[in-house]
Amino acid sequence: MNEAFIISILVITIRAGTSLLYATFGAIITERSGIQNLGVEGIMIVGAAASFAAAYHSNSVWVGLGTAILVGFILGLIHAILTITLRAEQVVSGLAMTIFGSGLASFMGQRLGPNNSTMVGLQGPSFERIPIPILHETPYIGESFFNQDTLVYFLYIIIPLLWFYFYRTRQGLELRAVGENPQAMDALGMNVTKLRFIYTIVGAIFMAVAGAHLSLGYLQGWADNITGGRGWIAIALVIFSTWSPLRAVLGALLFGGINALQFRLQAAGTTLPSSFLNMLPYLATILVLILITWVEKHKKRLGTPTSLGIPFVREEKK
Repeated sequence: MNEAFIISILVITIRAGTSLLYATFGAIITERSGIQNLGVEGIMIVGAAASFAAAYHSNSVWVGLGTAILVGFILGLIHAILTITLRAEQVVSGLAMTIFGSGLASFMGQRLGPNNSTMVGLQGPSFERIPIPILHETPYIGESFFNQDTLVYFLYIIIPLLWFYFYRTRQGLELRAVGENPQAMDALGMNVTKLRFIYTIVGAIFMAVAGAHLSLGYLQGWADNITGGRGWIAIALVIFSTWSPLRAVLGALLFGGINALQFRLQAAGTTLPSSFLNMLPYLATILVLILITWVEKHKKRLGTPTSLGIPFVREEKK
């Protein structure tokens, strides 16, 4: 393999892994607080549609990104009200969010173009790749790691900050504790409901930003089913990473690499059927889930928050 081929694989790996990692971080933050959200796919696709429409009409990617953040806030708030306040079944609420989001995004895609037309095929503003002086000239890794778009660079900052927040701050300890034993946290005087609301909304914002990266950074456009099941891959990555932000980075790079290899093989004119290549990321997802399930069954519990999916009911004090 020549240098150009390796660099192209690495570039696509980073770009494809970025949206996955934003979504995975969102799911980890939410689930660490004890709230399960299977609506990642729905929140991602609405974020993608809304951010592209906003960016196209305003001619500003920052307006698009702000719109995605607002979408994440609203959908996260809805999921929080349903699962925390009303104590609805969390799995059902998440699945409903995915179905609702997919339908809403499809409707938006057909109506939010110029003169209420479709957004498919439109060319709007996008996050352009910005080379970092000197660093982008480093062999192999320079072009792939230091000639990326703004949302990728944001992620470079978010990764260490999120790890530090989880494991080196009091707030991170509270986040992990509220997902493990909310009754004990309540006995210590912490507002469990408030914490779960905050982290459910923050997690949804990350998911919506993942969608924004798809339409404004990676794919740079809108198409129906633009997420292509990436939300479900992100959920699998949460389990693969055992709810750890750093392990999630490795998982996102793995799946991003599989995605990159698929594109490069198709571009090289491989004799393998395109349908087989398209299913590679999802085949890898299934294999990872089988492996994780086997390890969890025969070895030990792999970091699943103890109170995940269990509604918190505060006991009345006498």
